[in-house]
Order: sequence, then C-alpha cells, then structure tokens
Amino acid sequence: MDAAEFRRRGKEMVDHVADYLEKIEERPVYPDVEPGYLRSLIPTEAPVEPESYEDIMKDVERVVMPGITHWHSPNFFAYFPAASSYPAMLADMLCTAIGCIGFSWAASPACTELETVMLDWLGKMLQLPECFIAGTHGHGGGVIQGTASEATLVSLLAARCRAIRKVQELDPQKSEAEILSKLVAYTSEQAHSSVERAALIGAVMMKKVPTDNPYGVRAEMLKKMLEEDKAAGLIPFYFCATLGTTPSCAFDHIADLGPLCNQENMWMHIDAAYAGSAFICPEFRPLLNGVEYADSFNFNPHKWLLVNFDCSAMWVKKRTDIIGAFKMEPLYLKHENQESGLVTDYRHWQIPLGRRFRSLKMWFVFRMYGLQGLQAHIRKQVGLAKEFESLVRADKRFEICAPVVMGLVCFRLKGSNELNQSLLKKITKSREIHLVPCQLSGSFVLRLAICSRSTESRHIQQAWRHITQLAFELLQEHYH
Repeated sequence: MDAAEFRRRGKEMVDHVADYLEKIEERPVYPDVEPGYLRSLIPTEAPVEPESYEDIMKDVERVVMPGITHWHSPNFFAYFPAASSYPAMLADMLCTAIGCIGFSWAASPACTELETVMLDWLGKMLQLPECFIAGTHGHGGGVIQGTASEATLVSLLAARCRAIRKVQELDPQKSEAEILSKLVAYTSEQAHSSVERAALIGAVMMKKVPTDNPYGVRAEMLKKMLEEDKAAGLIPFYFCATLGTTPSCAFDHIADLGPLCNQENMWMHIDAAYAGSAFICPEFRPLLNGVEYADSFNFNPHKWLLVNFDCSAMWVKKRTDIIGAFKMEPLYLKHENQESGLVTDYRHWQIPLGRRFRSLKMWFVFRMYGLQGLQAHIRKQVGLAKEFESLVRADKRFEICAPVVMGLVCFRLKGSNELNQSLLKKITKSREIHLVPCQLSGSFVLRLAICSRSTESRHIQQAWRHITQLAFELLQEHYH
C-alpha cells in the first residue's frame, strides 16, 4: 500500500467507522457465537501471496463482527464505560502515525513533555493538592499508565521498596527476604480483583478489610486489623482505598483512613478507576476529600472522560519513591539532558519500557470538549442512571440494592438468587441489552451502568420495558 492508496483507504475507513458508530444500535449488542467459532471461518495459515484490501474488509463483517460485543452500543450497560470520542480517535491515528516509543525524554521530547502538562491540566480539573502537580514546587507529578491495574501494581511495588529500605535503615542486619515475609498490604473486601493480583505479583501478603453499609471501608476496622497484625510481628506497609467500587460504586472513607495510614507510615493508594472522572464536577469533588493524605492516586480517563483506551492517569506525591523502585540506567538509554532537573524519563514510572504518545488523546479531547463539555457528559449519564433508578423504584417487584451516586444502578427482582440468575440469563440470551451481575451481602444483583456516549433517555426506557417483560415471563413460568 503506497501513500496514494493509503489516502483513499484512510478516507474509506473513517466513513466505515462513522457508519459503524451511527448504526451500532441496529446490531445485537451481545454476540450469538460459540467458543471457537472464528477458527473455521479463516484459513489455518497466513497467505503466501498478498490479498486485496477489499477482501479483508469483507471479512471484517463476515469474520470479526459476528463475534463482537458492541461496547459503544447505547444498549450496552455492562461493566463500566469504555470511553470513546471522535477527537480521541483522530488523536490515536496521529499517535500511530508518529509511532514514537517514548521511554525517555530524548526518545521524543514532545511525547514526554505533553504528558507532564496534560496530567497537570487534569490534576487541576480535579483540584488535586499542589504536591501532585509537576509544574509546581512540589515533588510529585503525573504519568499515564495503561490501566488502573498497572497503577495499583506500580504503587504497591514502590511502597514495598520504600518499606524494605525503612526497616533496613533501622536494622541493617535484616535481609530483604525476611522483611518481605512480614509485609502486609490491605484493601477493601469490595476492591477490584486486580488489587489482590498486584499483591500476588508483588509477593506480599494482602488482607481484606470488611466494609460497612453501603460497602465502604472505615478507619476503625482497618485500625483494629493493624493493631492485631503488628502485635503478631507483621509489618503493615500499604493500603489501597477504592473510590467507586466495581460491584456497587461504593466509597471508602479516605478522609479518616488517610491520617491513619500516615500515622502508621503506610503507603495509601487511591483507586478511583471509574468514579474519578466525575470529580471534575464540583458536586462530586467532596468524595475526593482526603486525597491530600494519599501517596498515589489513579483513575481511568479511558472509562468516563471520552479518551479512548488506553489512558489511565496516575499521580504520585513524591516521584522519588516511584523512580527509586524502578530506575535502571543502561548506557544505551542515557542521554545528555537527563540530569538537568527539567526532564522526566517515564520508563522509571512504569512496568514496561516502551510507551505510546497517549497524551495526544487527552490534548485533543480536553481542547475540543473543554471542561464544561466534559462535565456535561458526566452529568447527563448520571441523570440517565437516576432515571433508571426511578423506574425500578416505581415497580414493587424490584428493589434497589445500593445508593445510586453516579452512573451505576444495582437492582434485582425481589426473591431468590436463582430467580435473578434466571432473569440475567434471559436478558443475555435476548441480545437486546447487555448487563453483568455482582454479589452484595450474599445477594445476586444485576448492575446497569450507563456506558455509551450515545445512550439517551429512550434507550433507558426501552431497556426497562425489556427487563420488565422478561421478568413478567419469568414470574409466570415460576408460579405455574
């Protein structure tokens, strides 16, 4: 493919993408295929001779689309949103074309510097304390990770490194292995599984803290566990707080947990993967009060801030803590400006070496929507969740299972877990809308998250009519 054909095909692809997104709700949101469906549709080996672009595009519809769950359909209400916008897509095209691997400032100065500034822009939108903003006299700054899971792992490994050093400063005879065997990390019993996985990879013990109702961790409960563990000779070193848990969008009480973690010399990381986007709205910002006590904070603009995957924003209070855990300096990665004090080499802030020019997406989106446009997007989706909540509350057969704070509604049919499992099976099989479940206080609960940028009130009304129709059929079967 030469430049002339690329121009032609590129314009065709933009039309193809625009058509796909404009007509996406005409497609069943959930695929009707069995595992292994794709293998029989394509050859067992790559072609020897080149094939035509036209044939490839025909096969996209024949082979790929039947197996796609359409995350950007207005009938997709599962998991949490995967952000998407036209400005972000255009920026992603440019990022791919530039194709730099931004592991150091010298590898592409703009790639590093725009990221630092974009994380400052976003940090200011969130009213983060100045210590997290790179362009101040503070010692912190922001970085784009691939996912919140990566941010959690990076923070845990940095905390582990800091804890081992502190113990060895007091007792140089203690080996790293001995200290490691006594380190304990903590998180909510409602935290995402990736937090537990970070402890698994980091080879440290992790304990789950019970939650109150509605499903947030309070300082008293953590304090009790810390006292017991210290009395047993263990070393508490890390707590991962969650703002907006995956099951129910619950919030840990960070304003109380933060001082406790500081007092105990524990690293506090805040995972606000989904909910963090909403903190750009003044009405939701109080939920972030207490962030000043945190050592690191993370959320995913690629969930709810119109920046396409992958773009997970992480800030640290002291960048030396994170750099100290990951810094390696082979000669082939060194450059003459790295000791200038004005340069960030982001390879020291992350697990992989290479990184894409992801800040372009933020720059395009922030400029083309503006803060007010981003706030309007969040508020609209919260309003749609409230609309769905009111429909559920008006039907005596159903119940709401957790407070509706943002764009997630947890609900169920009054009755057994088996009844609700059957309802979800009917919903999934219908392929008209897509939901996933969670477990709250032993109950099987349905989650409806407002996900697509194109979801409107009519989609909420249609979804509710569909759910109630299937519930009616199920109850008829159940009682006859």
